[in-house]
Amino acid sequence: MAIERQGATELPQVLQIEADRYSGLLSQTSDDPWQGLSQVQSQQVKSILGLSDYVAGQICRHPQWLTHITAPETADESSHYLSELAALLAQISDENAAKKCVRDFRNRWLVTLAYRDFLSLTALETSLQDISALAEALIIASRDWVFRQLTAQYGTPCDTEGNPQHLLILGMGKLGGRELNFSSDIDLIFVFPEHGETRHLEGTGGRRTLDNQQFFTRMGQKLVNLLDQVTMDGFVFRVDMRLRPYGDSGPLVVSSHAFEDYYQEQGRDWERYAMVKARVLGPSTPEAVALQEMLRPFVYRRYIDFSAIEALRKMKQMISREVRRRQLSDNIKLGPGGIREVEFVVQSFQLIRGGREPSLRTQSIYGALDTLKALGQLDAKAIDELKSGYSLLRRVENLLQAIDDKQTQTLPGDDGCGVRDWQRLCLAMGEESPESLRSRIDNAMADIHRHFKDTVGGDEEESEKEHWTATLWHEYEDDEARTMLSSHGINDEKLWPVLSQWRENTSRKSIGPRGRDTLDRLMPKLLEDLFAHKAPCEAFAPVSRVLDQILTRTTYLELLCENPGARQQLISLCCISPWIATQLARFPMLLDELIDPVQLYDTTSLDDYPSELRLALLRVPEDDMEQQMEALRQFKLSQQLKIAAADVTGILPIMQVSDHLTYLAQAIIEQVVQQAWQQVAARHGVPAHLTEGEMGFAVVGYGKLGGIELGYGSDLDLVFLHNAPAGVQTNGDRQIDASHFYLKLAQRILHLFSTRTVSGELYEVDMRLRPSGSSGLLVSEIENFGEYQANEAWTWEHQALVRSRLVYGGQQLAERFRDIRHAVLSQARDADELAKAVRDMRSKMREHLLKVKEGEFDLKQSSGGIADIEFIAQYLVLANSHANGGLTAWSDNVRIFEDLAELEILPAEEAEGLIHVYCLLRDESHRLTLQGLAGELPKAQVEEQAELVEKIYSKVLGQP
Repeated sequence: MAIERQGATELPQVLQIEADRYSGLLSQTSDDPWQGLSQVQSQQVKSILGLSDYVAGQICRHPQWLTHITAPETADESSHYLSELAALLAQISDENAAKKCVRDFRNRWLVTLAYRDFLSLTALETSLQDISALAEALIIASRDWVFRQLTAQYGTPCDTEGNPQHLLILGMGKLGGRELNFSSDIDLIFVFPEHGETRHLEGTGGRRTLDNQQFFTRMGQKLVNLLDQVTMDGFVFRVDMRLRPYGDSGPLVVSSHAFEDYYQEQGRDWERYAMVKARVLGPSTPEAVALQEMLRPFVYRRYIDFSAIEALRKMKQMISREVRRRQLSDNIKLGPGGIREVEFVVQSFQLIRGGREPSLRTQSIYGALDTLKALGQLDAKAIDELKSGYSLLRRVENLLQAIDDKQTQTLPGDDGCGVRDWQRLCLAMGEESPESLRSRIDNAMADIHRHFKDTVGGDEEESEKEHWTATLWHEYEDDEARTMLSSHGINDEKLWPVLSQWRENTSRKSIGPRGRDTLDRLMPKLLEDLFAHKAPCEAFAPVSRVLDQILTRTTYLELLCENPGARQQLISLCCISPWIATQLARFPMLLDELIDPVQLYDTTSLDDYPSELRLALLRVPEDDMEQQMEALRQFKLSQQLKIAAADVTGILPIMQVSDHLTYLAQAIIEQVVQQAWQQVAARHGVPAHLTEGEMGFAVVGYGKLGGIELGYGSDLDLVFLHNAPAGVQTNGDRQIDASHFYLKLAQRILHLFSTRTVSGELYEVDMRLRPSGSSGLLVSEIENFGEYQANEAWTWEHQALVRSRLVYGGQQLAERFRDIRHAVLSQARDADELAKAVRDMRSKMREHLLKVKEGEFDLKQSSGGIADIEFIAQYLVLANSHANGGLTAWSDNVRIFEDLAELEILPAEEAEGLIHVYCLLRDESHRLTLQGLAGELPKAQVEEQAELVEKIYSKVLGQP
């Protein structure tokens, strides 16, 4: 039951001891501190000495303040704060003197207000308004003093028309609402109206000028220092500037235009919430009114905005995480039913309905509660319970902070200091015992929490279920984060620096409110998955590179957030293969493939690539070539990802990996040729010699494509052939010679392959193996091709022909190409001359292409590597096909060696050995590619295999 207070009372023994101690100190600093005080005032001072260490300490330092402190409150007292302080600062030009002045002014008035609060000489609302008015006066007077100092040095900041500019200060939170705590931080945002530069108006400035951004940035820095720095006289206020646009990474001061742009384009839900209480401090000016009006459409939407509820619910969950992280208990601000929940209840109505109800656009909680009651948005009982509970908690908060000028919202503990502080609270609150006061607080918080759940929802029971990584993601303190990681068995010393640095870098990026919210929902889930990995730091590196590329693409963040399987596949594949990680980072659309792991690892059947590609292209308008090209690239990338995923997980052996990559390329070649044909034919018609459905055009694949041995990132070695007789014309409106038509077709094909779209280049195409190389025709008539191969081609071109096959073309051309290839490869050759030519070519190749360090082995070019094996196969085919025509059947090395063994041209043991080494080296090449590494291994690792190849090479070709 509350006790009636008369301004002073007998102190319990524990507090009387404190009061006596301070009285002794006071007597030492003043001959007669009680002089001029009435008996009641003297008794009140003796009581306050036991109730507040802060007040007692200030009185002992400044006994001359007692007359001021004990003076009765006047009606318009707070309205004179600014003029009184401005007059004091007007006489000061030294910065240190200014700091002492504002600190003394702050302490003198705060002691006075605490004195009245503890002795119940003033109402709570009046006390909060007085503290807010004091803070505003301190800020504005300090601002004006700093402005005078800087204008004397640099001149007056002006806009382009010469109009003087002044710094506008937005007070946020309880300062904006005129309900500031006794020992609160102050959240400020600095804005200046217009860009320009300083001018030397009459009586101001030296020679130097600054642009307005520089001037106001210096002014902001000096103002923060004047208020925030701790000196022997203490501080004025702890200043927090993190609510400004872009937070810590943003400029300290922004122009009005930049301020408006930020909240129109970047403003997030929590910033809407914060801006409900934003108020331009100081006397009203047109610029201040304009700035306040600028914020209105951002904060208050024209429609009834129920999305605000979810935003507030998320914020409450964040606060609950913070309470758990910091192990806060008995917190009357952040705990369930605390001060913050009253603010959330009120501001949920303000954000939802403030666009339609101007009366709700107030910074004051009390004012908003009264309006909600008048509008019937909450019933009278709920309003009364919220208001009374809020007042109780704010009073307790104010008294807690006034005990020692410390920012705290935690009820005292059970130790000696805690017992003493409970006694202080009980006396100030008129309660008989700590138990009765705690019961009163608990009941009020229970009522508040009930109304919070009814209005906002999102009970913290839900957030209690969140994984600890949610707390870690929102953690900024290094030591606490490291402790948290260690407590969960994660002892990777490199992890937290990497994670915190990435988070810091991410916080500076403009990803929009939806993207930021999604990222904050995604990261705890992703971290939980990462920490299940044996090396989280190594796993995070490639995954973070993917995230870097999708930060501004919220759809992909949401995809990962909502799909646990996709997250796990992302981590798994990125860890196994940096190449896959790079692909995902370069082409985020591939993340769609991660959604269904079953589909991801279910590679397309070899024969189905053409039909799957046609199906994909059906979704794109035929006449939209840009989309068609993009669809081709996306199909290639997605199919390559599926092949790589099956590869790195061991589902596909190396031979099948190359088969899939090769058949994928062939399907794409088919579609590219058909698209190019349609485009050229639409303009010129088709060559007249063709029958319905024929093209008379073929694509021959060489090298890895011809040998069915494509790897990831392989280019395509192509040769184009046609069968048009001389003199044939096309049959369109714009007729051209058939050879010219096929030239245009070839050019168009190369254009479709090489054009870089959003998804990159389709394939890099190498045409240097065509007749006469780079100087030859881009497309050859097939009989001319045959003549060239038979009569003019070099030995190395015949070697290349061994690894060639027709990958696109009609039956007639396919058969003719096989006949030409067979005839050329089956020519009788002098074995010694052939061996010498092959050896010479291999030597030249090694000389130009082998660039490996000592002790390293280049999988392709080093002696005993892939190229040596290929040259053995090519030599044996060229040397023996005249007598064994079947050797020309295949273009891939494995089946060539099998045939050579069957024909006993090469001993079976040697053929098997070459096949084994060849597959091993190609497997290693694939693996290194997927690891993002060069195709090299330590020589010692493959020394035995290389020696086997060298031995057979020497035996077959007659030279090591």
